[in-house]
Amino acid sequence: MKLEIVSPEKIIYAGNAESVTLPGVNGLFTILNRHAPIISALDKGKLTYSVEGKETELTINGGFVETKKNIVSVCVE
Repeated sequence: MKLEIVSPEKIIYAGNAESVTLPGVNGLFTILNRHAPIISALDKGKLTYSVEGKETELTINGGFVETKKNIVSVCVE
């Protein structure tokens, strides 16, 4: 799936990913390949994404995520 992580200052990541784990306002959730469409607010916490088996972790202060047509767009603070 395609993953785009952006902040008001810059593009943090744009490329492929196998999974994305996000701190939703109701708890952690993971988005995998071919996930159903979703829009969700994000809370303060750790965002983790996996690329070719390597995990990268970011600390975020909130934001939102939208997933549709195998594209995950994350806007973080």
